[in-house]
Amino acid sequence: MAQKRSCDKPVILGAGRFLRLVRADGWEFVERVRATGVVAIVAVTTDGELILTEQFRASVKGPVIDLPAGLAGDGPGTEELVTAARRELIEETGYDARRLSLLAHAPTSPGLTTEVVSFFRATGLKKVGAGGGVESEQIQIHAVKLERADGWLRRRIRNGVQIDCKVYAGLHFAIAHRCHQPGAQSQ
Repeated sequence: MAQKRSCDKPVILGAGRFLRLVRADGWEFVERVRATGVVAIVAVTTDGELILTEQFRASVKGPVIDLPAGLAGDGPGTEELVTAARRELIEETGYDARRLSLLAHAPTSPGLTTEVVSFFRATGLKKVGAGGGVESEQIQIHAVKLERADGWLRRRIRNGVQIDCKVYAGLHFAIAHRCHQPGAQSQ
């Protein structure tokens, strides 16, 4: 069984507007300055399409396919994770959900960052806007049939697009939950 270690008082090695580099117990890692959480939304339409986003990411110098996702609590005031998930889904894709259910919490890269993503399942989707993100974002929206997602992602990779690992987790959740729905056919 893994043991919890007590950490020395963290030392801030450097800080920017959104991130800071911290050292504690001999480890260096990054933490967000103005956010209380990270959300990712597994949104599947009634036609069996997984809603994905695509946008340029400067850190990897190219386009990245991802789940609709974003930060909680990075604006004024506090924000619940489920509220952030609904807001991000609408902002990025133009879809709203009748229901959002928490699926899991998972560290994104525990050797690098304190960030933990909270995955939500969105059901009862309804198109309520254009999506595309906020003014600083240029997000493309993709609706990909679950049974064709693997091939579609492989073609995008061949075309130089990178795939965020949250997409593969999202596919797992989408397929697992589809199989547990009444009347769903197993593959």
